[in-house]
Amino acid sequence: MATFADLVPFVTTPWEVIEEMLDMAEVTSNDYIIDLGSGDGRIPILAAKKFGTKGLGIEIDKDLIQEAFDLANKEGVGHLVDFKQGDLFELDFSKATVLTLYLFPDINLKLRPRIWEMPSGTRVISHRFDMGDWEPHETRTIELADGKKHKIFLWLVP
Repeated sequence: MATFADLVPFVTTPWEVIEEMLDMAEVTSNDYIIDLGSGDGRIPILAAKKFGTKGLGIEIDKDLIQEAFDLANKEGVGHLVDFKQGDLFELDFSKATVLTLYLFPDINLKLRPRIWEMPSGTRVISHRFDMGDWEPHETRTIELADGKKHKIFLWLVP
């Protein structure tokens, strides 16, 4: 039987894409970012480093959780971010003012009902994959130096 980690492999989001995601969400030090499937923790870490934002990464792979803690401490933001190992379908992410995702479309759709229960105005940012028929508030495509294009979606919880 496939595990969640098998369903959503770890693929890093390039730093330039994270910068654009944070810009689209208009992140400030008053925000609380939760990154679902946080991998090495780079999204909450960069937000903390750039804006002083507190954040949480939720990741199923314990080795990546340790890598995220190590990177947060190396970057001097270990006091602002936390990482939890667990299944994002079971852990609470309702306290986020900004929710970030880089998950497959079917996973996004399964999460959508829980996302819609979040407070109105919560900003939801997804790298690459949309949320089906939920129209994004904004969409951007950026091209990196390597020629690869990255699509980013922003939704506001109604």
